Amino acid sequence: MGASIQGFRPRRSQTEMAKAIASAIAAQRTLVAEAGTGTGKTYAYLVPALLWGGKVILSTGTKNLQDQLYLRDIPTVRKALNAPVSVALLKGRANYACHFHLERTLQNGRLTSREDVGYLREISRFVKTTSSGDKAELSRVPESAPVWNLVTSTRENCMGAECQYYQDCFVMKARKEAQQADVVVVNHHLFFADVALKDTGVAELLPSANTIIFDEAHQLPETATLFFGETVSTSQVLELCRDVLAEGLAHARDGADWPKLIAPVERAARDLRLAFPQDMVRLAAHQIAPSSTFFPALEKLIDEMQAMGEVLSGQAERAETIEQCRARTVELCEKLSAWDSARGAAQEEGANDRVLWLEAFTHSLQLHRTPLSIAPIFNKQREGSPRAWIFTSATLAVKNDFNHYLSQMGLWDEQAQAWPSPFDYGKQGLLYVPENLPQPNALEYTDAVIDAALPMIEASGGRAFLLCTTIRAVNRAAERLRTEFEKRGLPFPLLVQGESGRTELLDRFRTAGNAVLIGSQSFWEGVDVRGEALSLVIIDKLPFSPPDDPVLAARIDALEKKGLNGFVHHQLPAAIINLKQGAGRLIRDETDRGVLMICDPRLISKPYGRRIWQSLPPFRRTRDAQVARSFFTAPPDGDSPAE
Repeated sequence: MGASIQGFRPRRSQTEMAKAIASAIAAQRTLVAEAGTGTGKTYAYLVPALLWGGKVILSTGTKNLQDQLYLRDIPTVRKALNAPVSVALLKGRANYACHFHLERTLQNGRLTSREDVGYLREISRFVKTTSSGDKAELSRVPESAPVWNLVTSTRENCMGAECQYYQDCFVMKARKEAQQADVVVVNHHLFFADVALKDTGVAELLPSANTIIFDEAHQLPETATLFFGETVSTSQVLELCRDVLAEGLAHARDGADWPKLIAPVERAARDLRLAFPQDMVRLAAHQIAPSSTFFPALEKLIDEMQAMGEVLSGQAERAETIEQCRARTVELCEKLSAWDSARGAAQEEGANDRVLWLEAFTHSLQLHRTPLSIAPIFNKQREGSPRAWIFTSATLAVKNDFNHYLSQMGLWDEQAQAWPSPFDYGKQGLLYVPENLPQPNALEYTDAVIDAALPMIEASGGRAFLLCTTIRAVNRAAERLRTEFEKRGLPFPLLVQGESGRTELLDRFRTAGNAVLIGSQSFWEGVDVRGEALSLVIIDKLPFSPPDDPVLAARIDALEKKGLNGFVHHQLPAAIINLKQGAGRLIRDETDRGVLMICDPRLISKPYGRRIWQSLPPFRRTRDAQVARSFFTAPPDGDSPAE
């Protein structure tokens, strides 16, 4: 293998991990495998997966990682092993151009901006030459361009076998290739959307697969919670009203007074949102005051939608699109009614396996039904024919203890093992916790973090990530640093999450070589910047989940009813795993050096702080600002003093 892959060096932990995965595949067992950064876990699971034969489903965290596996890692390993395996890439249907919707959009000419018209022309050309229809291949049209929504299908508006373009359909083609391939690369969203909705082609693959590998497996509890839950929002209702009006006027102008039909539904949806006067509220259903206007408003909305549904039923045969509007009305009504009746049932029984809660945004209201635990649901998915299940990530354990992850996923009696990183963290990195910072809930906390960070940013010559736990902190930090850089004449480019897409920000960060990037959760993981461009990672506070999260509150409550401590058994391990992800951005290979600066004083002052830093890589530690700054000038193997 070494001769075939440039720069490859054998690593003991990688070999051992590959052997453990091979024996789990051979015995059709489950293995939970944590591999420290630099172990080379991708090759450690790819080699046995490609050699052992049979069908493998490989699920990873994001579409970017999917493309990386499919285009780079798998072809490299396949060639090195000379393994005759076929590989397919499968994404959700929103990633594939749809001939039918493209044709309709070209005919309707409903586009408003010149940019969209140009993008549409590009897509039209692309569809004639592409074999996959995957929008990631068309780099000239951004993946987030709104025009994609008009030229891709959804589960609700796909015509299936009735469609005149069925034979050429890119979604069907991708699914067919996936069914015939030995290795299929999917992502977690797709995997769980399928288990919940049966609409992504994974359901047809599962029965024939004898090995399922989840990379970035630490993301599974959150992804599964999202898909096994249900959400319905007032903006879905308003979108439906807009479509009912457009399709009604287009195909059945004489069938109803369409503007008059949708008006009461729109009004009822807005009234439901206005039941909460303030923005950005999260409430569990049991926290809503009985005197609130919310419950009558919800019933009113259901009634008005049912009335609209009856009119649509009478007109449905006049056009396929009106029939689709009718079906959507029924589905939304059912979801709203299910939420309302589940609330009643939960109050009567006093317990439930789902958490009912809502979230109010500026213009919309979302109602959620979220599973209290995904363990029983996921366990049911794993029943059936025996097969190997491999869960791997750099962050699954808390100080070699896997209990938190195993209980979240319902993998209680399964084998779990950790392989350490080959990096020499004692020489390569320093953990610095500044002194004299206020408590993290203090009003001036972000300003104090910036005051402590500035001398470090100067010492490191930029080359820094500032990772914040909230968007508000990102914005405040950006405002402060912009002012300070200008005042002090510091030449560091400042890159801020939200000002450009994540990929573009990272490209600019790598190219600049002395930039400072400020980001929140999406930059804590899956970001790989090797070499000197990143030498300082600053974390503003320990990433505990927000206390107003109704799902977290319900989970803590359930643990405490069992006599467990919600903080120790849930919040703390979850924060540690998250922090390990953020810390993992710093040292990416054997020659990287850098400082991890965690500003939160609780790391030192609280009894649980010790458990946190003992779970991090074994960096040398200091609280002395001078020692931390001098790390950047010390020779790579010279041991600068640390406490």
